[in-house]
Amino acid sequence: MLDLLTKPSIREAFRSHDATALAASASGERSEDVVDLLNRCTLPFATEVLQALPEALAVRVLDQPELARVSAILSALPPDRAARLLDLMSSDRATHAVREMRISVRSDLLGRVSAETKTSLERLLPYPEGCAGHIMTTEFLAVPADWTVKRVLEHIRVVEHTRETVYAVYVLDPKNGVLLRAIPLRLLIAADPDMTVLEAAPARPLMTVRPDTPLDETVRIISKYNFLAIPVVDSGQHLMGIVTVDDAVDTLVEQQDAEVQKLGGVQPLEAPYMQIGFFDMIKKRAGWLCALFLAEMLTASAMQSFEGELEKAVVLSLFIPLIMSSGGNSGGQATSLVIRALALQEVRLGEWWRVFLRELPSGIALGAILGGIGALRISIWQRFGVFDYGPHWKLIALTIAAALLGIVTFGSVVGSMLPFLVKRLGFDPATASAPFVATFVDVTGIVIYFSVATLILRGTLL
Repeated sequence: MLDLLTKPSIREAFRSHDATALAASASGERSEDVVDLLNRCTLPFATEVLQALPEALAVRVLDQPELARVSAILSALPPDRAARLLDLMSSDRATHAVREMRISVRSDLLGRVSAETKTSLERLLPYPEGCAGHIMTTEFLAVPADWTVKRVLEHIRVVEHTRETVYAVYVLDPKNGVLLRAIPLRLLIAADPDMTVLEAAPARPLMTVRPDTPLDETVRIISKYNFLAIPVVDSGQHLMGIVTVDDAVDTLVEQQDAEVQKLGGVQPLEAPYMQIGFFDMIKKRAGWLCALFLAEMLTASAMQSFEGELEKAVVLSLFIPLIMSSGGNSGGQATSLVIRALALQEVRLGEWWRVFLRELPSGIALGAILGGIGALRISIWQRFGVFDYGPHWKLIALTIAAALLGIVTFGSVVGSMLPFLVKRLGFDPATASAPFVATFVDVTGIVIYFSVATLILRGTLL
């Protein structure tokens, strides 16, 4: 993507907050680059720049999913200007913008937009986030089954500019409007002009989704079959809209961003990092940090219960960070893998036992590897005089190896099972994040470590 701020005229207008000059300098640029520029502006300045942009470019900018604060920008524009832009925007992007507006602003704009736009918005607004209806667009091309290919092509030339995309033409029953077929534009162009569009369309069964189909399932179907768009139909197989591949990809990227943030113990950000206010950022991060901090207090409590063992064998405290991090790391690995598998539907909720049987031997093997490395390290340090672990160093090495075996195995099993438990309770599996798993395994790791130490070192160091 081109950084427009490298251009002297744009850079100077940006620094001087001259919205008119900035809009004039950016008027010949690609909409994607203008979006990047507006995302760097304050909200009032971004609104002024958009207001000054040529109408066609302003619409293309607003149609870009990467544009942050689109609802706030439209709300700050003069109402008539905002309504005009909503009329020209793609239906799904307009719906997204209106959905996030204050009710009073939304009601005012719905009274100003065209009847066609208002009907489209009122049809799409009720669908909640997380379903196909939430991201579908009503800008599709549908024709009666008895039209000829020639007539359809002529129709496309007339209405193409009013449609977001024309990946395919949808063929409807001329009597009841039921969706019968879909013909890709490529096949339509190559077909005999005198054939009916129904005859030219592929005879294979048509893949569709319902408006309440989960978004993950919709995206999975588009990805699996390499669709450019998938039709959304009601219970009577009447065409309601389409979900396009670009909207599916944008949604997938947003979901992945949110998942990554959740895995890091942060509530998802609704705007680019540099656009989030200080107090909003604190709210996004403080909750998880406080919860994890309170959970870590259990680690201190667990260590206090083994205060006597620590006083007798201070050398055991040297390995506490090693023990705790190894268990947390193994649990975090397992959690990340299982959350991804659940998201891609590689694993079903009822297949938890298969994951358990897979992670148990994996955890044992990984624990044995780390345990062997830990014991070897103690042996090398003792042999070469780097550190003296005392006359019972072999038992200490055995303790570390056995503790790592148990803790890594426990971490792998717990880390793989927590996403299933969280999803069974009806929450997002990503909330079983790596920090949460690490904290939980820290507490149990201390108990496992000192229990193993007590068992092996009793009668010697303990």
